[in-house]
Amino acid sequence: MTTADRLTMPLGEAMFTQRAIRRLKPDPIPDEVMKDIMEAAIRAPNGGNTQQWHFIVLKDANKRKQMGELYHEAWWAKRKDQGIMGPEDIPPGKNSQRSAMRLANEFGDAPVMVFICALAKGGANGIIPSAQNLLLAARSHGIGGTIATLHQVVDDRVKKLMNIPDTAEIVYCMPLGYPRGEFGSVTRKPLEEVCGIDSWDVPYR
Repeated sequence: MTTADRLTMPLGEAMFTQRAIRRLKPDPIPDEVMKDIMEAAIRAPNGGNTQQWHFIVLKDANKRKQMGELYHEAWWAKRKDQGIMGPEDIPPGKNSQRSAMRLANEFGDAPVMVFICALAKGGANGIIPSAQNLLLAARSHGIGGTIATLHQVVDDRVKKLMNIPDTAEIVYCMPLGYPRGEFGSVTRKPLEEVCGIDSWDVPYR
């Protein structure tokens, strides 16, 4: 049986129940499941089929702990760039930001982290589809995750931790795991508010 055969969830169900999962159980992800997810990631379209990407599946407990500390530092560095110096500066009602803050505190507990890297700096656009392939394959296996990014302040240390060449660019770091919570529909603006037909100001209906 191939990876494609094992990804049996209907595409519509996967797409319409996929959501950012930031609360993860520590339960390990079986190796064969993780391989399916990564096989799906590398099937993504990319410019000229040049495949200017490299992936790292981080499972080592000690490295995950170190990565958790680095991600926490990176997350707060990005908040400080926005003028947010601590939890008290996050406005009431910003639930998604508080959820992201919790992820920053718990990042190192994720059983697996996947790093998506471009082989050269500035090459992110050609590998973005691989992240969505990865998340859809994970959803098919009942595994959640979210797209996360780092901050320049930790870049050199993260590269050293995983022997990433300086010429490469870390585009995404994605924590994966079985969700503490449920998949399900998400709230989105109506299509006519975010999509035009033939012109920006003609709503798609």
